[in-house]
Amino acid sequence: MKKTLLLTFFLTSFCFSVKAQEGIPVYFDYLSDNYYLVYPSMAGISPGGKIRGTYRKQWFDVEDAPNLQTLSAHMRVGEKNGLGLILFNDANGYHSQGGVKLTYAYHLKLGGDIRSLNQLSFGLSGVFLQNKLDESQFRSVTPDPLLTGGSVSAAYYNVDFGMSYNIMEFYAHAAVLNVLGRRSEIYELEDQFIDNARRYLVSIGYVFGRSEWKIEPSLLYQVTDFTQEKSIDINAKVYRDLDFGTLWGGVSYRRSFDGAQYQTNGSFGEQRLQLFTPIVGVNFNNFMVSYNYSYQTGDIRLDDGGFHQITIGYDFGQEGRGSRYDCYCPATNY
Repeated sequence: MKKTLLLTFFLTSFCFSVKAQEGIPVYFDYLSDNYYLVYPSMAGISPGGKIRGTYRKQWFDVEDAPNLQTLSAHMRVGEKNGLGLILFNDANGYHSQGGVKLTYAYHLKLGGDIRSLNQLSFGLSGVFLQNKLDESQFRSVTPDPLLTGGSVSAAYYNVDFGMSYNIMEFYAHAAVLNVLGRRSEIYELEDQFIDNARRYLVSIGYVFGRSEWKIEPSLLYQVTDFTQEKSIDINAKVYRDLDFGTLWGGVSYRRSFDGAQYQTNGSFGEQRLQLFTPIVGVNFNNFMVSYNYSYQTGDIRLDDGGFHQITIGYDFGQEGRGSRYDCYCPATNY
């Protein structure tokens, strides 16, 4: 009974991270100058382009633990247009999903010269998803007509929409992910269905400092429409300019606004999801490498281990100083 309660609590709290496995989960890779992974409006935000590849693995000692891989690329086309592409594969136990996003963004300059960043951006992504459920290892004492004994899959189409405002070192973003209401053909029951977990996201941040040291505080707030789950990321990054490039690091604290109750040793308690994520990275020439580690706090956890994520990136198209904005804005310049 106790194990069942613990598992129920874990699954409830962990859904803040996986978001019902619809689309790319919002983890912390956006802190690696990868806001396009979350906000379509950031496609082609700079005069050049960015490529990012990520690999995330959770709980190395847990069989079939969640893992995620993404590959994203975006660039400016002409003065006002941006194009982007995201490929991803997300696996969690018997469930897996893969997909592709194609993005168009429009960037409107609001003032200043060519070197001044003052830009309002809009982005729209078309999303194709392929969900799979492996039932080959499912067993039932009595025959269950809902179990196929094989692999069940379903394809979905959806849309993401976002907008951003960047003015020098300040930025603000907003997005609606999974805009369309879609029924889940895999998990649908006779009289109810699991929604596609439409999400609303808002971010704000600013880079302070003009010396070789800079600090960037930021916030990201997200809400899931179907379950009304809410959480906030409180972030801080520090940059140090060196001869070979930039060394940076920081920490993110994610806290949910909703708790889950549990019972142990005859007493009841409530716990909210809390994740601490330190992140370190380095930019040298046109390359970027970063690593982050997320650790869940609280008395009720599936495992003592954390979530590891590695990001490798390449920036292009800003080789000349004249093509860069005259600001310290890592999401646009490099």
